[in-house]
Amino acid sequence: MIIRKRLAAALCGALLVTVTGGLLPSAAFADSGDPADRPAAKEPPKVELVLDVSGSMRARDIDGQSRMSAAKQAFNEVLDAVPEDVRLGIRTLGADYPGKDRKQGCKDTKQLYPVGELDRTEAKTAVATLVPTGWTPIGPALLGAADDLEGGNATRRIVLITDGEDTCAPLDPCEVAREIAAKGVDITIDTLGLVPNAKMRAQLMCIAEATGGTYTSVQHKEELSDRVSQLVDRAAEPVVTPVATQGAERCDDAPRLKAGLYADRESFGQHRWYRVDLLPGQELRASVSIAADRPVNRDHGVLLRASSLAGREMVRGEAAGDGRTDVVSTGLRYPKSETDGTDDAHDTDGKPAAETVCLRVSNSFSAPASVRTSPGLPLELTIDITGGPRDAGDAAFLGLGHGWWLLGLLTLAGFAAGVLWGWISRWRIAVWRTN
Repeated sequence: MIIRKRLAAALCGALLVTVTGGLLPSAAFADSGDPADRPAAKEPPKVELVLDVSGSMRARDIDGQSRMSAAKQAFNEVLDAVPEDVRLGIRTLGADYPGKDRKQGCKDTKQLYPVGELDRTEAKTAVATLVPTGWTPIGPALLGAADDLEGGNATRRIVLITDGEDTCAPLDPCEVAREIAAKGVDITIDTLGLVPNAKMRAQLMCIAEATGGTYTSVQHKEELSDRVSQLVDRAAEPVVTPVATQGAERCDDAPRLKAGLYADRESFGQHRWYRVDLLPGQELRASVSIAADRPVNRDHGVLLRASSLAGREMVRGEAAGDGRTDVVSTGLRYPKSETDGTDDAHDTDGKPAAETVCLRVSNSFSAPASVRTSPGLPLELTIDITGGPRDAGDAAFLGLGHGWWLLGLLTLAGFAAGVLWGWISRWRIAVWRTN
């Protein structure tokens, strides 16, 4: 009996190792590699708080005190909690010019505390001197904040706190945010509206959505302090930042992309081309997302097409939208077989030459005549290159690729486990009847 129990346990253990061994990622056993090949460490994240100090901040409607007093108290709490590795700065708008000259008032923005290592006492002292004064030049303030955060490869975030919409049109702050995003400088703008109205809410939401940020309505001091602290902490969290790129009008002029995440802008109805080099035995996996960061017509679509340099289509992915969501995404997979008979080309070293895959991103977005079409819609392209199948048809079979091997292994493992468990159960029943 003991021998049989040990035999059953050994069989179960072997079966478990067989199943789980096939599921463990190979990366878990991979060597870390040469430290010199690892990417350079990123700079500390940068955050700039942009505070509205216009005359309307005198209003006393936040917990029985003025909006300015609530903002100052919230800033003091935020400054005490800023992580050590965050480089923080403060910019104001409407803090200095009290006059009625609109042209002069719309220039009223300055950096109160430079972006860098934080001296909490000095920053608090600077905030304490603020007095509600002038206009609300949100657009110029965002442009100034973007300049304050320039340089390096750090994660960058602007947090705008205001109690009213911009008073310096035609420099529309929403268009300013889109232009900042179109430059590919990877700045996220989060907006907080103090006691907002419908017009201000729409404007602040537009600013945030243009750069992938968030909008928050705030009516209490604790909400303001908590939300700003969350956004500052979020800047310190590691994120994958898309690399700015610019697609071409034809494949021959397109940028060559490697595995990674890329950001671009695409005008309404435009085609954007990109190139990827694929070696035999590799598989290209690509996906694209286009966001409607402004009002668009309801029916639209996105097409991602892979083709050869000669124009032969390999595979495509497409998706349609009906206006219920702000983002439309699609993707494709293209395996390059090691045994493909067309892979006879070699480079000067005798190695198989890479095939150039042309990726074309197209959209069928349209917009009302009153909506600006520039800059283009934000586009995010993901490129992944993995080990491909031995035969191209293997990956093409219902799109599962090597997953069929795993599915077959799991089926056999389940069958073997069922037989083994049935045998053990019968043996236990037989022993029980005997005893």
